[in-house]
Amino acid sequence: MKKNEDLLVINDLKKHFKINKKDTLKAVDGISFTIKKGETLGLVGESGCGKSTVGRTITQIYQPTSGEILFDNEDVHAKYGKTELKKKKRDIQMIFQDPYSSLNPRLTVMEIISEGLLIHAPNGTVKDREQQVNELLELVGLNKNHSGRYPHEFSGGQRQRIGIARALAVDPQFIVADEPIAALDVSIQAQIVNLLKTLQEEKGLTYLFIAHDLSMVKYISDRIAVMYLGKIVELTESENLYENPMHPYSEALLSAIPLPDPDSERSRKQILLKGDVPSPIDIPSGCRFHTRCPKAMDVCSKLNPEFVERRPGHFVACHLYDEELMADEKREWGRVPTSIASIPH
Repeated sequence: MKKNEDLLVINDLKKHFKINKKDTLKAVDGISFTIKKGETLGLVGESGCGKSTVGRTITQIYQPTSGEILFDNEDVHAKYGKTELKKKKRDIQMIFQDPYSSLNPRLTVMEIISEGLLIHAPNGTVKDREQQVNELLELVGLNKNHSGRYPHEFSGGQRQRIGIARALAVDPQFIVADEPIAALDVSIQAQIVNLLKTLQEEKGLTYLFIAHDLSMVKYISDRIAVMYLGKIVELTESENLYENPMHPYSEALLSAIPLPDPDSERSRKQILLKGDVPSPIDIPSGCRFHTRCPKAMDVCSKLNPEFVERRPGHFVACHLYDEELMADEKREWGRVPTSIASIPH
């Protein structure tokens, strides 16, 4: 596969959880995107928006309710034989958010990292596995002499490096990094992100990088998808999102990022969203962001906006950019809605 070809294709993916006979939690409710080989796609949004559920469905921890996940042109969740299924699981690995709970405290580092090798390369010798684990530890910046230690003997940053080594052990093509720096001290976060970037360059890895820290996502991601209440509301190149956000939710998230220049920080206006994120069990009608949107119009509560490419490579789901609908609004009210003033011309 060439570098500019799609490695992962998501088509109308849904993951719903049945709470009881009456209620269904719509964690992921119809999203589509692609990730090219060697690319990093950042997935951002508030807690509870469905980001981690996307990652866990891609890695086959969850079965999708509906939709399609194609990895290297093959359905991830199709029924494969044992050998084929092993290959699929080997190609897609995950780095978990919490390095404290994602590592088995009863196993040594050697045992933790070599678990994947035992499953996917059972014919290898003990000596070969030990050598591979030692090489992986050095690759992620740890001392190979610590392979006999247990997770509790390491700091949070070191434990996350062990988690990264575990994911790399089976030589995957694609890694879902589910908020891999969220539980770490700020001083350690940049080290882990730099490590992931270095490993990507050395091994040609492809990442889905899930996070809520937009400043760090910008640093590592080629493109960014913004998620709200089970839907992707905007997707574009990293720089473009920060310079020209189109969705009001993206604007609000970006306005919360502190600026290093005190004068700029004082002069800018932060967008404060009203209310709380609605429950994914009881999703609002129309655009699901309209209950908090500072630019909401009457139509937003009635009609769900399509996720459309409004500029080259820039996808957004927002009625503000539907020229035909906005023309109807003008005719109906005899004036331009106040929200249209924000549309770039």
